Amino acid sequence: MLPGLMIAVLVAAVIGLVIYNMSIHKKMGTFSNINDKIASLNVLQDFIDTIGKDMPAGDKVQVINDIIIEKFAIKYSTIVVFNGAEYVLKASNVDEKHWEAMKNLHTEEMFKDSIMTATPKYVTVDKPDEKLSYQKMEMGRAKSAMFFPLYIDNIYIGYWIIESGEPHSFAKVDTSILGTVKENIIAVLKSTAYQNTIENIYRIDKSTNLNSAEYLYGNAKRVIDKYAQSSICMFTITNIEQINAKLGRDKGTETIVKVSNLVKTKIFSEYIFVRYMGPKFAVAFSGVNMDGVISFITSMKNEIEKIQIIKGGEGGSVFMKPRTNFVVATYYKGTGLEEVTKKLEEYLDEADKSESNINCI
Repeated sequence: MLPGLMIAVLVAAVIGLVIYNMSIHKKMGTFSNINDKIASLNVLQDFIDTIGKDMPAGDKVQVINDIIIEKFAIKYSTIVVFNGAEYVLKASNVDEKHWEAMKNLHTEEMFKDSIMTATPKYVTVDKPDEKLSYQKMEMGRAKSAMFFPLYIDNIYIGYWIIESGEPHSFAKVDTSILGTVKENIIAVLKSTAYQNTIENIYRIDKSTNLNSAEYLYGNAKRVIDKYAQSSICMFTITNIEQINAKLGRDKGTETIVKVSNLVKTKIFSEYIFVRYMGPKFAVAFSGVNMDGVISFITSMKNEIEKIQIIKGGEGGSVFMKPRTNFVVATYYKGTGLEEVTKKLEEYLDEADKSESNINCI
């Protein structure tokens, strides 16, 4: 009986150890999954931080790609976007000589079905001396890859592809985490598309060679936001309609050009000067408070109103001088610059046409 009892005890102990080990393994797996989730959340926070950074839209996409490469230890990562006319490589750590091939993966048969069905595509080789078929001019740089078509509101906009130098490298990867990363790439592309539009929508005014108002909210804003506080000034030529009527529209255009040329010679390079609309102009005095610009504006206003616009004729010469109305407000970094300019514009539009002051609001 004693040996039998000992055997039973040993069997029970072994079974207990097996159950315990299985429990430990399960817990370790749970902790691993939790750690994976925490790691992915940290990556998402990095994405969010990047979106909020004050940098050009194109640079943000490259930073996001660099984060992906670092955090997930991926050999190669490339983001390609269709802009409506052509495929553009937005970010990649692949050697530049391969960029043309990476921009044309949508033409590869192996990826067409992935694009059509909006599903990821995993491709690999079985032997180290083989190479993936889309690598036209390469000696097997990548041995496995995952291709993710990108869609915004069910509209195909491009793709993200990650590559490894090892066969079957992505066979056991957690696709749910990569799927989350893909969705956040899409979110970044959406936000930067809007930013890119703002940065590039401005035009150069043909008469004055000044940037248009949109420039303030894109490239110029990064200059202005180097400072916690700036002064935004807007002014208009209040008698431009009278100049047009009395001297002719060509003289009205000449007035606008002469005014803009004078202001150009007076302001420092770090200040932003744009033709806002029609006879309105805006100047962003970066890093200068309102008290610091009033005397400068007063001097500039006086010089503008000394300009003579002359028209000769059989009855002799006729001349007029521009009359201006100025308004200034404070802009604080982090607030809406467009709200400040809107307030300034509304003030000038609603002011009496005979008003010719320097107003602080």
